[in-house]
Amino acid sequence: MSADTANRSERFATPATDGERVGSNGDAYIELHGVSKRYETRDRSTLALTGIDLAISKQEFVALVGQSGCGKTTMLRIMAGLIMPTEGEVTIAGQSLWRGEHRDADALRKLGLVFQDANLFPWYTVEENISLPLLLRKVDKRARLMRAQELSELVGLTGFERALPRELSGGMKQRVAIARALSYHPEILLLDEPFGALDAMTRDKMNIELQQIAEATQATVVLVTHSISEAVFLADRVVLLSARPGQIRSITRVGYPRPRELDVTAEPDFQTKVLDLRRQLTEDEERLKAQGVNE
Repeated sequence: MSADTANRSERFATPATDGERVGSNGDAYIELHGVSKRYETRDRSTLALTGIDLAISKQEFVALVGQSGCGKTTMLRIMAGLIMPTEGEVTIAGQSLWRGEHRDADALRKLGLVFQDANLFPWYTVEENISLPLLLRKVDKRARLMRAQELSELVGLTGFERALPRELSGGMKQRVAIARALSYHPEILLLDEPFGALDAMTRDKMNIELQQIAEATQATVVLVTHSISEAVFLADRVVLLSARPGQIRSITRVGYPRPRELDVTAEPDFQTKVLDLRRQLTEDEERLKAQGVNE
């Protein structure tokens, strides 16, 4: 880690206790027990997910991959409390995310969300977009602006605090979205294809910066991505979902310490993991074709 990243880690980190680091034998921080999701319409019933059991450690980085329609985003939205599971339970730090049909407020406060579309308010400046969740929480203006400045520095937007979204590149907009999700100090960052619309070079740069942000904030991160190489590059574990209805087909432990540099992608073991995950995806595609299922 660079000296600059180390300094930022000290400034933005939440204190961690012994036994909470990645790879520890500590208790799971996010747990899904027997989670299934069925969507009902007037003329169709679709089972999107079934029998999902997954435990994620505090400060772990987990990537969800699988072909289109396998339920990755549904699974992430269930973790976020945006969708209620049809069956099963989600717990955050030992607390059930759902109490009947209502979400637990304490569990929700631990969650920060970032989607593929940055969804910035075009008439708000960068600092106003970043601090919007704090405004909604009635935090005073001085504290909001101080937090926006801190996060602008963390995500590499120093000097652009007064810029409007139309003046930003795609990568910069996603930095704003990530900073906004971090504004209220969530312990968990849930990301749904945040860099999917970016060009390859910008995406590589954002992957490097996302690692630094995760390290600096000591957040637990769950990422949905269609890119297997991105998943292996970023994550401690890669969870591969089978074709619909989504089930956990395999979990790959990556093994490289974080944060990582791009040259790790040239390592033979890295390439082996990517090729094996692609092979599993290909097998799923061939199985669906044999069954006459069109995605």
